[in-house]
Amino acid sequence: MDLSRFPRRCYTTTPTPLEFLPRFTAALGGPKVWIKRDDLCGLSPGGNKTRKLEFLVADALAQGADTLITCGAPQSNHCRITLAAAVKEGLRCRLVIEERIPGTFREDASGNHFLFRLYGVEHIDVVPAGTDMAAAMARVATDLQQQGRKGYVIPGGGSNALGGLGYVACAQELQQQLREQDVRPDRIFVGSGSSGTHGGLVAGCHAIGLDVPIVGIGVSRDPEQQEPLVLKEALAVLALLSVDRPLPADAVQCVGGYWQPKYSLPNPGMIEAVQLLARTEAVLLDPVYTGKAMAGMIDLYRREVFPRDETAVFLHTGGAPALFAYADVLRTGEA
Repeated sequence: MDLSRFPRRCYTTTPTPLEFLPRFTAALGGPKVWIKRDDLCGLSPGGNKTRKLEFLVADALAQGADTLITCGAPQSNHCRITLAAAVKEGLRCRLVIEERIPGTFREDASGNHFLFRLYGVEHIDVVPAGTDMAAAMARVATDLQQQGRKGYVIPGGGSNALGGLGYVACAQELQQQLREQDVRPDRIFVGSGSSGTHGGLVAGCHAIGLDVPIVGIGVSRDPEQQEPLVLKEALAVLALLSVDRPLPADAVQCVGGYWQPKYSLPNPGMIEAVQLLARTEAVLLDPVYTGKAMAGMIDLYRREVFPRDETAVFLHTGGAPALFAYADVLRTGEA
């Protein structure tokens, strides 16, 4: 799959590592767990959005934009990495933050919010839950246009067909690493949120013939809402690639329940997962995405929904700065 026809910036020295987790595997009593370290992507401190932004920012530059505009929640990794890309490219950045749970936005917050300020965000608009985020970002772009500037709107999570190419590239990378390290996974696990990473990975694996089931652990929705979003994203990426071979009916698999009580609110499974991986492998998960995704994977194997003698690959999508905003919860172990 040749991606060279798409303009692209380079923010990461690839491939990101594919590592076996022996102590974590032993603590679980199976499966054999490998981790794809996309938390080590560029645009410090890294994460899955970096891969998407390589294509999205290239498009912004090609269109002559001087400002990146995007949206997310108060501790948004996507907003932080988009801002970092803007700094790297000498662009300005404006953020629209959706306060999905009342009272969760604080000007003195740590974690990613601190980094918004440290990286020099130009402006943050805070809007209530349920706001039409596309419309809110369009208003920012219009305001900039009236000032003689040009904004480039990036959807939440960088989740569109162009951004999804980042995970086509990841699928290619992973396929090569599996061959080189002689790893034959039975399943790939990924946190499934705005759908871009999950959908891009499904499209990429399908396009290159990497025939491994991909299980998306929902971090904000249950399968009946999440699967259509992922399928739409995967189909959009395949269309952009001009791949007309149909997706199998079971290509998109989502599991729900592990994100509750609400998006971004801690739960005991997340706390255990974050602590366990930190204390066995010194790998940091985040409280909102990878912590809940790993909690889901752990529980699915403990309940033997999948056989314990499998080999699993967990896609680590980053987000460690958000840990500092949840320090009290993770210190006490009480959700």
